Amino acid sequence: MSANHERLFSLDEANKLFKIKYEKLSENVYNSANVLLGRVKKSYDFVGEKIQITIPSSFSGGVGSGSLPKANTALYQRAELQAKKMYAVVEIDRETIKAALKDEGSFVRATKEVVKKGVESFMRNMSRTLFNDGSGKLGDIDAADPLTATSVLKIDGMKEANFEERDLVDIYATDGSLIAGKKEILEVDPEAETIKLAETVNEVTGVAFDVSAAATALGKTLGSVVMQGSKDNDPQGLKGVIKSEAELAADSVTDLYTVPVGRRWSAGHSENAASAAISTDMLNKVMLNIKKKCGKSPNLIVCSFKQYEKILNLLEDQKRYSVNTRAGLKSKSGADISFSGVEFMSIDGPIGIFPERFIEDDRIYLLNDSHIHIKHRPDFGWFDDDGTVFLRKPSADAYEARYGGYLQTYINPCFHGVIHSLSV
Repeated sequence: MSANHERLFSLDEANKLFKIKYEKLSENVYNSANVLLGRVKKSYDFVGEKIQITIPSSFSGGVGSGSLPKANTALYQRAELQAKKMYAVVEIDRETIKAALKDEGSFVRATKEVVKKGVESFMRNMSRTLFNDGSGKLGDIDAADPLTATSVLKIDGMKEANFEERDLVDIYATDGSLIAGKKEILEVDPEAETIKLAETVNEVTGVAFDVSAAATALGKTLGSVVMQGSKDNDPQGLKGVIKSEAELAADSVTDLYTVPVGRRWSAGHSENAASAAISTDMLNKVMLNIKKKCGKSPNLIVCSFKQYEKILNLLEDQKRYSVNTRAGLKSKSGADISFSGVEFMSIDGPIGIFPERFIEDDRIYLLNDSHIHIKHRPDFGWFDDDGTVFLRKPSADAYEARYGGYLQTYINPCFHGVIHSLSV
């Protein structure tokens, strides 16, 4: 076999083009998928089994008047972070690669859409986890009316952003046991708050899958919908961390990052609005309580689109629009990242307000983005440990390319607050 013939069937050229053309593009998307994801700290040196972070929980020394006081040591806690696995997998047809390989422009055009959609899908999932609680749950199945038709599930208070056609999901019972895995979502109806699952026909029995029948056969009650393979495997998110001591206790959460929940290790403030409408008084109350607890005001407000609309109307006479809210922020690829939004005047100056589709309709977060840190293990991005990003797909004339890595999101709860249960 000639050298030229060997080269024709090598993926070396395709791999080089792939890395050159898409590595920086992927990083840019990662750093601009949503406002908060673009602003938080990121590092890529998470090595070892886990990371330990020292948390000071008191002042040190002894103080007093009239006589020399006795010294005492400060109280320190140790937070522990363990990495979570996050992936996106795309499939690229082998013939397409070969047909386009001799021309760089052809290769880019042939693979661009597949790569773009794969990275966008990863970022969507990353955004989902950032605003969730680490459970992997997409939504609870309505206990009162779980089924409107065969394998059509009613989701209680559906968060539309969590559900997309073609996603594969796992169905769990109320007791946490698996009823069915990797079921494809065929349709999402946000108005009816329902999803329709594919009714795969059993090759042995010839009977189409029915989620209700599957639950009944197991003697289970339908409980929740979870992203495939993700139950309790997501990185930690805002919804799981930014809660008051009482709310964490009610959820049977005794520690965050292995640090016991307490006065110095819980949300800066969590405000239950009890179905009231958002107001400047409420925003000021939460801001001041966060400042009182940690000594630092929030520098970012992120809310649902419903609450953003209400805030726009609320601040109609005092709206200010900011440009390049955090100008000069750099991704590791060197790209500038900036966002524009409405500003709210805090006691420490104006802060930006931004809408986010992964936040529940009744919720507003007041955040310090410098106290949210996504810690990645090295070589996050396109997998190329075998010398190529293209891995042969079994039983198919195609290749897989994998994007992602291993990470954990560290959120110091004291520097953030939330307003929940607002009127919608």
